[in-house]
Amino acid sequence: MSATATDQRVFNFSAGPAALPLSVLKEVQDEMLCLPGAGCSLLEMSHRNKIFIDILHDAENGIRSLLNISDDYAVLFLQGGAALQFSMIPANLAKDTGKKANYITTGTWGKKAVNEGKKECDFEVVYDAADSNYNHVPSADQYNISDDAAYLYYCSNETIHGVQFADEPTVPSSVPLISDASSDFLCRPLDISKYGLMYACAQKNAGPAGVTVAVMRKDLLERGSATLPGYMQYKNHAEADSEWNTPPTFAIYVLGKVARWLQQDIGGLAAMEKINREKSQLLYDAIDNNSGFYKGHAVTEARSLMNVTFNLPSDELLAKFVDEAGQHELSALKGHRSVGGIRASIYNAMPTEGAQALASFMNDFASKNG
Repeated sequence: MSATATDQRVFNFSAGPAALPLSVLKEVQDEMLCLPGAGCSLLEMSHRNKIFIDILHDAENGIRSLLNISDDYAVLFLQGGAALQFSMIPANLAKDTGKKANYITTGTWGKKAVNEGKKECDFEVVYDAADSNYNHVPSADQYNISDDAAYLYYCSNETIHGVQFADEPTVPSSVPLISDASSDFLCRPLDISKYGLMYACAQKNAGPAGVTVAVMRKDLLERGSATLPGYMQYKNHAEADSEWNTPPTFAIYVLGKVARWLQQDIGGLAAMEKINREKSQLLYDAIDNNSGFYKGHAVTEARSLMNVTFNLPSDELLAKFVDEAGQHELSALKGHRSVGGIRASIYNAMPTEGAQALASFMNDFASKNG
C-alpha cells in the first residue's frame, strides 16, 4: 500500500463491512498479483489446489486456537451470511422434530431470525425486549426454557441497538445454545463448550464480506434431514471439508490472516478484549460526562463493546455532528434509521487512536453546542 493511499485512510466506524487491520491489508496487497509459491493470484486459484486447501486449514486452525475449540466441534466456512443461517438452523435442528425452537429477541437481527425461523419450525419467543426499543438484555429470571426445546437462539451483540450479552443465556443441559455472534466474534474469549452452534459473518471482526464461520457440535450434524436441499445441510459441509461447493476463497484467505494477527500481533483474545474495553470506555465516558447533551441508547449493563449508540438533542445537531466528524476524518458514524442518532462501531481493527479521536471530538462538540 503506497504512502499516499495510507495517508488517505480515515478512522472508519462502519458497522460492516468494517475496518480491517492495516498490516493485514498490506500483506494482502503484497500477495495480490502472485501468491508466494503459487504462480498466480489467490483470486485465480482453484479451490481444489493444495495451496488453497492449506490456506483453508490454516484459517480453521487459527479460529480453533483463538477459541480453544475441541475436536468435538466442526468449524465450517459457509456463504449466505446470517440471512441463510436464519433458515438453515431451524431447518436442521428443529424442523419435524416435534420440538419448539426458543428465541430471545434483543434487537433487529433477533427479530429477523424469528421471522425466518417460523417458516421452518414450531417456535416460541421466550423473551422480547421490544417494549424498551431494545435497549437491554434479559436476566436469567426473565425467561423460561423448556427442557425439551429444540434449541435456544440469541444474538450476542445487536449492532443496530448497541446492546450485548455480557454472559451466555442460561439453558438446560439438554438444550443446545445457538448464537449469532456476527458482530462480536473474536472480540473476547468464550467457552465454546457452552454452545451447540455459534456462527459469525466475517465482515465485522474477522475478515471481508463473503464467508460465514459456523462452529458446530458434531453430534448436531446428524439432526439435519436428508430431504433438505444439499447446501442447507450442515453435515454435507462438514464431510466435504467446507468444499461441498466452491467456498469464498478470498474471504477465507483474509480471515486466516486476521486470525494470525489476533494471535501474534495482539496476543490472543484476552488481550483483544482488554483493548476493546479501553476503546469502548473512552466513548461511554464521553457520553456520561456530557449526559445533558448525549443520550446513550443501551442501559449501562448492556452496553456493547463493539457498537456505541447514542443520540443528540436535535436532528440539526445530529447532522452537524456527522458533518463535522467527517471533517475530522471520523467516518461512517450515522446510526441506523430504525434507531437514529450515532453509531460508532469499534470492532477489533479500530485502533485505540480512533476511539481517542472520536471521544475528543465528542467532548469538544458538546462543549461548543451544548
